[in-house]
Amino acid sequence: MGLLEFFSPPDTSLLQFYNATRRWFVVDATGKAVGRIATDITKLLMGKHKPSYDPSRVSGDNVIVVNAEKVLFTGKKWDQKIYYKHTGHPGGLKETKAKDLLEKKPEEILKKAVKGMLPKNRLQDDRLSLLRVYAGSEHKHEAQQPESIHLGRS
Repeated sequence: MGLLEFFSPPDTSLLQFYNATRRWFVVDATGKAVGRIATDITKLLMGKHKPSYDPSRVSGDNVIVVNAEKVLFTGKKWDQKIYYKHTGHPGGLKETKAKDLLEKKPEEILKKAVKGMLPKNRLQDDRLSLLRVYAGSEHKHEAQQPESIHLGRS
């Protein structure tokens, strides 16, 4: 054994794409604070709960969120929190309050919160595609046999 071989670091095995196993989780958002549950969902989507976590790969699990219409905001955020979008035309900045978004598209509140917590890189859209949010208690992914998991405080 030469001196160079003695001081060289050991080879690190990375998770190959074909070796990645993705589990399915169901999260009930009833009575949970949006930010607290979104951080836990983000960790699952990124795969940070796995020992094989690699920030340069999409190694997270699939997450199904049900009862998104029953999430909570603390304080006066229902009236004060504003979501912005732009139409692309001059003067096309549109505002939507959180309570109005809850009435029209309740699943968008959690999707926007999770997207804001994911790293802003090329993998963001791929990781976000592992998230499925439903306003009610029914979902169409029973064939994947998802595991129920308790996230956040309540």
